[in-house]
Amino acid sequence: MVEAILFASAEPVTLQELADRMPHGADPAEALAYLRKRYEGRGVQVVKVGDAWAFRTAPDLGFLMQKETVEHRKLSRAAIETLAIVAYHQPVTRAEIEEIRGVAVSRGTVDQLLELEWIRFGRRRMTPGRPVTYVVTQEFLNHFCLESARDLPGLKELRAAGLLDNRPLPGSTTPADDDPDETTGQSDMFEE
Repeated sequence: MVEAILFASAEPVTLQELADRMPHGADPAEALAYLRKRYEGRGVQVVKVGDAWAFRTAPDLGFLMQKETVEHRKLSRAAIETLAIVAYHQPVTRAEIEEIRGVAVSRGTVDQLLELEWIRFGRRRMTPGRPVTYVVTQEFLNHFCLESARDLPGLKELRAAGLLDNRPLPGSTTPADDDPDETTGQSDMFEE
């Protein structure tokens, strides 16, 4: 029954939604664990997307689906930067986004991300003015096949993929590899 519900659903289905559709006493969590093992190593997999479950094409076969994807208009650089800031710093206010980007965020940029349903309004901050915060949505997680925002790539992964410079971060220093005094923290004045 869980397999049929997941297969027929266009959107990921939560554990509660599965439980509501099943007979009393049925355990959808147990069925999901069974299905994950059953589909492991196959062309489709049962994956957790946020707090919901769905069938997805196995990552190594994703190239087969490229012909069937719909080409949407591309996001502007400002929208991509804003989305990245929300994803990595959520919950974040407009003022915080502007501070990180170094420029003002236009209303249209935020509206576009809200319209795509990749970000949504979060809770208001308990600070003067009670600014609204932004967080990523289930749709964002679903689009990028993430269980949660914690699954976003870190600095090391982004550098390894060539998406970031390999320069050290400002303020960080690395000791010289060939100077033993630098690596041990000892100085010449103690060697008499």
